[in-house]
Amino acid sequence: MSDFKCAVNEQNKAIELPLLRLGGSVQQNPHMRAFWASTISFFLAFVAWFALAPLALDVAVSLKICENQQFPPAQFKTQLAYLKFKSLKTGIAYCQYGKNDAKKPTECKPVPADILAKPTCNSTVTAGCVSEKLKLQYRPDVLNTCVCSPGTDCKQVLSNAGTISVIGTIVVRIAMGTLLERFGCVNCQTGLLLWGSFFIGLAATITTTWGFILIRFLVGVVGATFVTNQVWCSLMFASNVVGTANACAGGWGNLGGGVTQILMVLVLFQPFKAAGMEPDEAWRVAMAVPAILLFLCAVGIKLLCWDTPTSRRFDVAVTGKTQKPSMWDYVEVLKDPKVVLMAMQYSACFGTELAMNNVLATHFRTYFQMKAGDAAALASSFGLMNLFARSLGGILSDKLYLRFGFRGRIWAQFLALFFEAIFLFGFGCVDNSQPWYVALTILIFFSLFVQMAEGTTYGIVPFMNPKQLPIISALVGAGGNLGAMIAGFAFYGAIPDPIMPFKVHGCYVMFFALLSPIYYWPEYGGMFRGPAASTLTKVVPCQETQKAAKEDEGAAEVDL
Repeated sequence: MSDFKCAVNEQNKAIELPLLRLGGSVQQNPHMRAFWASTISFFLAFVAWFALAPLALDVAVSLKICENQQFPPAQFKTQLAYLKFKSLKTGIAYCQYGKNDAKKPTECKPVPADILAKPTCNSTVTAGCVSEKLKLQYRPDVLNTCVCSPGTDCKQVLSNAGTISVIGTIVVRIAMGTLLERFGCVNCQTGLLLWGSFFIGLAATITTTWGFILIRFLVGVVGATFVTNQVWCSLMFASNVVGTANACAGGWGNLGGGVTQILMVLVLFQPFKAAGMEPDEAWRVAMAVPAILLFLCAVGIKLLCWDTPTSRRFDVAVTGKTQKPSMWDYVEVLKDPKVVLMAMQYSACFGTELAMNNVLATHFRTYFQMKAGDAAALASSFGLMNLFARSLGGILSDKLYLRFGFRGRIWAQFLALFFEAIFLFGFGCVDNSQPWYVALTILIFFSLFVQMAEGTTYGIVPFMNPKQLPIISALVGAGGNLGAMIAGFAFYGAIPDPIMPFKVHGCYVMFFALLSPIYYWPEYGGMFRGPAASTLTKVVPCQETQKAAKEDEGAAEVDL
């Protein structure tokens, strides 16, 4: 035990999280190698997973699916998307003199007779005249380069592609429980990264809508790296710090969802255009960067990391499980309604994050009519909160556990989800008549509680059924993707309104937050009850562990 760089318990799991203690061989420092390998690999997987999201409108232009490409305004003057359009920058509407119906327009109102009666201004007529544009019934010049508002085929394609990108991960995340037991963390993570590297590189060849959707589906498989991320940390860190370790590894990995908004647009796409590339070429070349990064990370993990503190390959015996891995394990685990609820609560937080990664940049570009770089910067603020917010959730879960026992972890989970729902609903109340910074302010608080809820979730998961840890981690992780699929199809894809889906989504989150009192374990207790009397003798070791952890609380801190 003294040979390890980290302080460990009798199971050789680290009881501290020294972030910058990076030296030593893999035999001496397997804990921090696993922590940073799981974090960096998940971070890069997120970058690749959502690399196409902030460039979606530019891809739409390349695929010629924008409303004004399919239906040129000169020939199709009364398309609904045009009739509803108003430039936020100039305040000029496509129907500059109004529509014949505010909610369901079919035509623009004609130019007023007094305007038509006035002469057109020119070099010789300067008084009592009007400009030529004021005599136009329609103003196609105010339309965006790509009209892709709710109700258009373009919007439907982008929404479906975003939703499909998380569906592919659901099946793989579920399967990851058994795959991790059979092949170990290093092999599974390496395989997923190589898969993602190949298909995000192949994204440069997209020429059709079905090809775009298929690529997003195949790249989405890399989202399953999250299961490895959480299982790997749970195998390496002890109970007094596992919540913090899982939250930091997961949160800093999720940070890739915010970084990719900036990386793909401001660092790659726009500089490539400035260097002389056409937009169609620039976004395709940009796809090579995440492809290369994923490949290099996969090679590094395979060569430098172990699955557990003492062995290169994972063995299920480490968790106390005696039987061989089986698909029947999933059935046994799902018999526990608490596992199902945890998966659905994760759908309400991580699923929400995935949905936001897909829709925010396009929402800011279309609804608030922002430039690509500005929209990417605002959308990135949501993901960048992962820098500390998910870790904060894990730390809160650990702290309340030390102070109040296991019920502290459940209360942390409930409060994070509750306030997430409040601010998500609030974000849906911000329309484009209000300044962008109002939306940004609410978005930041919304993001804070989303990420915290993800951290509190995986502060509970390692305790639910330790012998089935990989299976439960996989199922809960898959629940996150299920939530994104539900949000994509039922809310953001089905409701033809730019802000109502956010309100409905907020109600979805609140529903599952209010089910938290269902959590109860005889050995741990629940939100309002302590452990069962018959299990008190079994809980003594846990209480001793908590007491020891309080006496040596410094070991549970994140050591910089």
